[in-house]
Amino acid sequence: MLSLSTCWNSHRHEEGMQLAMEARMLGFDHIEVSHGLKVSHLPGLLQAVEQKVIQVSSVHNFCPPPVEVMMDAPDAFEFTSHRESERFRALNLTEATLEMTARLGARRVVLHLGSVPMKSYTTKLEALTQAGKIYSREYTALKLEFVEKRTKLSQPYLDLARAALDELLPKCEQYQIVLGVETRSHFEQVPNEPEMLSLLNHYRDCPWIGFWHDFGHVQRKANLGLLNHAELLGEIAPRLLGCHVHDVEWPARDHRIPFTGGGVDFDTLLPLVPKGTPLVWELSPGQRRAHVQERLVEWKSRFGE
Repeated sequence: MLSLSTCWNSHRHEEGMQLAMEARMLGFDHIEVSHGLKVSHLPGLLQAVEQKVIQVSSVHNFCPPPVEVMMDAPDAFEFTSHRESERFRALNLTEATLEMTARLGARRVVLHLGSVPMKSYTTKLEALTQAGKIYSREYTALKLEFVEKRTKLSQPYLDLARAALDELLPKCEQYQIVLGVETRSHFEQVPNEPEMLSLLNHYRDCPWIGFWHDFGHVQRKANLGLLNHAELLGEIAPRLLGCHVHDVEWPARDHRIPFTGGGVDFDTLLPLVPKGTPLVWELSPGQRRAHVQERLVEWKSRFGE
């Protein structure tokens, strides 16, 4: 199933029906209703679903967006926060997202869980990589320091994330919605890959928790030597609920149209994804419509619908 995230075109339209119509005219039968959407878009989107103009493959937390945040900010409230009020707000917004997802006729919600509060090593590693220093002693020392610190700090924040997921389970059952824990672009974020595998094991018998593979996010970390992309995807594939599809220009410029960045080896990776898994094109708003159309035709010729 191919789908288009509304993160690509929601800023260009005032009306939700227009979002849906543009996706349909491009060649997508499904959309992901993404963060960054305006509350004013929702009536038109609900109408588009009711009139069968479009189907919704998934919804990205938070939707509706938090009224107190005036920008696109999916990480404004984190389940891993030290502040109980912030964790409560994240849960409250997620419960509202589950309700909206049911109204939109979808069954999948994509989740960001949070982060470990520490200085950003990822951006430093990306800068060194961009400067051609990925094999330098400086880079190796910084990466080892980063991984060691992250490992020492991680457990309390993973526990908070898991507690939030547990609290959401009754609402998942009520609305018959599954939660897809997304792979993230920064190693400071939760979960990193060892934590993802820990969650995979912890929720192995839970029908309401699965995983969401973001090709661009994982490739960014693979470019830094932090993981093996194919190995991770192969391990989580049996529990995949969906994927975000976008390409990466070396080393960390993601949300490019597939086949334009050259960083993601879709020919090798896509066969690891189970048949029928939603593949959501999550593109930067700056990607040109004509190029999206061109590459969508190429995608369908190589991989089908």
